[in-house]
Amino acid sequence: MELLNKYNIKPKTIYRNLAPAVLVEHALKTEPCKLMDSGALLVETGKYTGRSPKDRFIVDEKEAEGKVAWGKENVKIDVRSFEKVYEKICKYLDGKQSVYVFDGFAGADPAYSLPIRVINEYASQNLFMHNMLIRPTEEQLKNFKEEFTLICAPGLQLDAKECGTNSEAAIIISFGKKLVLIAGSKYAGEMKKSVFSVMNYILPLKGVLGMHCSANMALDGSKDTALFFGLSGTGKTTLSADPNRGLIGDDEHGWSDNGIFNIEGGCYAKCINLSKEGEPEIYNAIRHGSLVENVIIDDDTREPDYTDKRLTENTRVSYPIDFIPNKVVPGVGKHPRTIIFLSADAFGVLPPVAKLTKEQAMYYFVSGYTSKVAGTERGIIDPVCTFSTCFGSPFLPLSSEVYASMLGKKIEKYGTDVYLVNTGWTGGQYGVGSRMSLKATRAIVTAAVSGELAKVEYETEPYFGLAIPKTCPGVDPSILNPRNMWKNKADYDKTIDKLAHLFEDNFRKYEDMPDEIKNAGPKGKR
Repeated sequence: MELLNKYNIKPKTIYRNLAPAVLVEHALKTEPCKLMDSGALLVETGKYTGRSPKDRFIVDEKEAEGKVAWGKENVKIDVRSFEKVYEKICKYLDGKQSVYVFDGFAGADPAYSLPIRVINEYASQNLFMHNMLIRPTEEQLKNFKEEFTLICAPGLQLDAKECGTNSEAAIIISFGKKLVLIAGSKYAGEMKKSVFSVMNYILPLKGVLGMHCSANMALDGSKDTALFFGLSGTGKTTLSADPNRGLIGDDEHGWSDNGIFNIEGGCYAKCINLSKEGEPEIYNAIRHGSLVENVIIDDDTREPDYTDKRLTENTRVSYPIDFIPNKVVPGVGKHPRTIIFLSADAFGVLPPVAKLTKEQAMYYFVSGYTSKVAGTERGIIDPVCTFSTCFGSPFLPLSSEVYASMLGKKIEKYGTDVYLVNTGWTGGQYGVGSRMSLKATRAIVTAAVSGELAKVEYETEPYFGLAIPKTCPGVDPSILNPRNMWKNKADYDKTIDKLAHLFEDNFRKYEDMPDEIKNAGPKGKR
């Protein structure tokens, strides 16, 4: 009971670091959940089937002054409102029949590992954090001393007017109290991303770059590492899951003077349209000990239908990284030889691959570009740009300049090659052109991470100033310059000019960026 005394939470029973099998048993007894045919635990998250950005806050307190970049992503909440929510959560959990505690770590490098205590209302969500954080040894658990605490009470519905929130749900981070509070939302991803936000505040202050990316490692003696940045739909998970390379992690990493390290101890993968043939590693990881969210199953057989999106397209599964056959444990690696920025360009004008200068790398890192389809009309659509600062703006408490500057310095210090890879369209925009061949993209990625792509001859295209390879092992050279793939060259020129201006318009909000970064972007002919 002493574990929770300082939070004034006194439930009838506290369960600490239960085994996954026991957590599953508790969940089946106390929550509306089911077992799938594979043995995985299935839950529905109700109203919240994804993150709720409008309900996310950072406390406006001394520790945040001069550090947090306030704006639409990092929204202030005053100390009084935070304390009101904190009091309500503690009172809500006080006297409960059961409360679940998991003590674990964020950060596989012991030099930068953060001990985190997680307090959950639900056994299923405690299983989620058991999967996602780095699990302690018995000796570590005996001497565990938390440096940050996350308290999650999805069953508590807040009074928005009374608590100073926007709805019945709230996700609040206090860097002063070293607390994360979550109320009203059962979507487990809020816990994962809150921890990531905390790490992205703490790590840069220690000279470590926090990154929203996947990472893998060569299995030969070189152990060369590669990083993959990309927003949803760009192929980050698919391309980093290489059977010939070891997976360090699929989503969150730090880059210190020691090298790369995984922040997490597990994976949180999308399940929509999942197949054994397409993504066997994820498919086979859905088994006893995994937690699945919002997937539709047959009530008689408990077999899943991964194509069914009645509840949400954001169906998910969490599992420990141990469930992946070619994982790297502990999740640490050398300084990356290669960084790949993935963009699914629906305009069809970016090259399949371009090698970036350090300044260009910083520019495209800050821009975090991809595009998505807005809708269809007679098979022709108008693509819509999506920009997410440093490929993870919702999880970056500090100024974007901090992260960009750190990336530039590390690229220069360790001689890392950086490539922009278009996994989107070619030969025309969406509805006219075709999607970039996965076979060709895999060959490009293989050439990049092996170092072969750095040895070929390049040419510079005029709009974005990108260095395009004239050849690439395993790839038809005719596709490498995107202009060659368009039947109407005037349409290509018009479309790439349009995209260039969209980049310019987006980058105007980074007025404090150094000129060398601003000038590394495209130059439209307006």
